[in-house]
Amino acid sequence: MLTAPSDDYDPAIAFFTDVLGFDLVEDSPSLTNDGRPKRWVVVRPPGAQTAILLARADGEHQRAAVGDQAAGPVGFFLRVDDFDASYARMVDAGVTFVREPRTEPYGRVAVFLDIAGNRWDLLG
Repeated sequence: MLTAPSDDYDPAIAFFTDVLGFDLVEDSPSLTNDGRPKRWVVVRPPGAQTAILLARADGEHQRAAVGDQAAGPVGFFLRVDDFDASYARMVDAGVTFVREPRTEPYGRVAVFLDIAGNRWDLLG
């Protein structure tokens, strides 16, 4: 499981489920190590085994990492069956693409930002 820090749970859930089409696997109350309330929120692409824990940033150190999970380069990869349809749907939903689609030996690729600003490769 990967962790993606965000500023708040509900907008992150909406982005991953409504915009990217991920499944909400779990959204349960939990506690921080020092007993404060938090949520355990897990999403994943339909049919995938790899999941993402959507964690609300707690403290300055974690808040500084929001949107910079991979320290600048692409840190996440989303492979889709129909690249053109997925790309069009995401553009229509307002997703920011920082690199337009191009063809590489391994397929079509474009780089987009998630709700927190992390860079993703959309691959098809």
